[in-house]
Formats: sequence, structure tokens, C-alpha cells
Amino acid sequence: METMLKVSPTIQDLFCCPVDKGKLQFKKDHFACSLCNTSFPIVDGIPIFINEKNSLFKIGDFKIRSDTFFRTRSAVVEWVRKSMPKTSANYKAQNNYETIGRILLERKTPLKILVLGGSIIGGGLKTLLDNPSFEVIETDVSLGPRTMVVCDAHDIPFENNTFDGVISQAVLEHVIDPFRCVSEIHRVLKSDGIVYAETPFMQQVHAERYDFTRFTHLGHRRLFRQFTELESGVVCGPGMALAWAYEYFLLSFSTNKWMRRFLRLFAHFTSFYLKYFDRFLINKAGSYDAASAYYFIGEKSTVSISDKEIITLYRGAI
Repeated sequence: METMLKVSPTIQDLFCCPVDKGKLQFKKDHFACSLCNTSFPIVDGIPIFINEKNSLFKIGDFKIRSDTFFRTRSAVVEWVRKSMPKTSANYKAQNNYETIGRILLERKTPLKILVLGGSIIGGGLKTLLDNPSFEVIETDVSLGPRTMVVCDAHDIPFENNTFDGVISQAVLEHVIDPFRCVSEIHRVLKSDGIVYAETPFMQQVHAERYDFTRFTHLGHRRLFRQFTELESGVVCGPGMALAWAYEYFLLSFSTNKWMRRFLRLFAHFTSFYLKYFDRFLINKAGSYDAASAYYFIGEKSTVSISDKEIITLYRGAI
């Protein structure tokens, strides 16, 4: 009996091999590349498209349903985590997704959107998920509750010029080569496709060993130099950055698991209010020098912005 996939037949026809971009053939319980003959299994209706030569992850890990990017927490730890006051606040994502929705809806439907790092719903993303005009394909390097396709953003397993939009929310700090990933995003977008990214600047290490890179506002713009900017700015402000710094300052005093849990709890209860300052600070020039994270909305372009032009775009306090 054929395995039922979580993606539509239309999307299945757009798959390509992450190794050599060859056409993939559906073989009841796996996909096989017509060029290199690499086999990609299907786990719980989710195809596992990992190029093991370029990825930190192994296909076998998904076959046995091991933790990959996300670590499984006990029910008690998860309850405590959800009950703590939050030190993080994203003040722009909801409006940004509404903006993207308006831009895309001016075009022909149906519209296809690829989400990288989509095993859970990102802040504000429900705006697009709830709109029937969009077919949203949620991908990740973990078998999460929302994952439809397992893939690594370094080798996106879709044909050229496939998507109207690509979402990368709090993902690019966790990849080995963000420039390669953005090049892949550029490749799979249609000629007028839209990219949306949120990437941190002033944030401490999170996701443990899978955390590699930070960007200033101008550094983020250079990362997306192959795109025409539609909007960019601060998405998480200096209040959140300060709360994170305070929490990790306290955590640095101990490596004991239980002490660190207490310190994290203490930090959240004594600094959660700092994020509310960002309601006032989020659009100020000084926030561009001290932000926790930036966002970028851009349209695919055939021309790259020059480095000399990039440095003229500085918006910080002088």
C-alpha cells in the first residue's frame, strides 16, 4: 500500500533531489533520484530529503525518530517553561506577515509558500496559515508537530522557481552557511517571489550546539543582497536583548542542571518587564544598534546590491 504524504500531489511533483537536483520518483514508501539513485525514506508521511554530504543530520536519525534539532522535554519541564513569564517579545511579525499576505494576494492564486524551520508555528505566521489562498509547506530538520517535509536549508529539495514566498523565521543563525541557504531560497523563489526572514543580533547562544551566526542590520541586508528590499527593521528590541543578557549572566554562575533551572526561573520573574520598553523603542534609531533581532522583506532580483550602497543604509544613532 502506498504511503500517504502530508503534502499535496501538486507539491510532490515539484520535489527534486537535494544531492544533485535530479527528478524524484515516488516508490510507495520512499523517493528515488533518477540521476544518482539515492533513496529517501518516508517517516509518518514525511519525506526525509537530507543530503548527508552537506548536512549535520543523518537520514538514519529520522528513521528511528531520534531528537535532532529540538530536544524532547519532560511534561513537567515543558509545563514550567510555558508557565514562566516570557522575556521575549516580537512586536513586528504579525504586521509583517499581513504585509506579505497583501503583496502576494495582488498576484494570481493559488500561491505557494515554503516555511523553513516550520516544525512549530512561528510568531504571527498563523495569519498566512489561516488564509485559504496560500498553500503553505512547512519544513524542518526535526519531526515536529507541523513538519510536512524534512529538509536542510543548505539543499532545498524543490525545483527552481517554485514558490511565491519563502519564510525563514529565527532559522539562519542555526545553519552552518547562511549565505548558501539564502542562495537556495533565491533559487526556489519565482522571479517576483518574496522572502521574509527574522535573524538575531543581540542574543546569547540558544539551541545549544546548533547556533552559529549573528547579524547587524547592515550585515543582514548584505546576506540578502540578491533581493530588492521592500521593508526591513528591528523585530525584537533592546529591552529583550537586555533581558536575555541578564538571564545568561545569571546562568553563567552554575553548570548544575537544577541550579540553572532555578536561575532561569528567577531571571524570567525579575526581568520579563524589560520587553515592554520595546513598544516605545522598537522604531528608534538607537534600537538599530542594540536590537535583539532584525527582519527583512525582499523581492527576488537579478541584480545584487553593492557593498558601497549597503553602508549608506545605516540607520543607527550617530
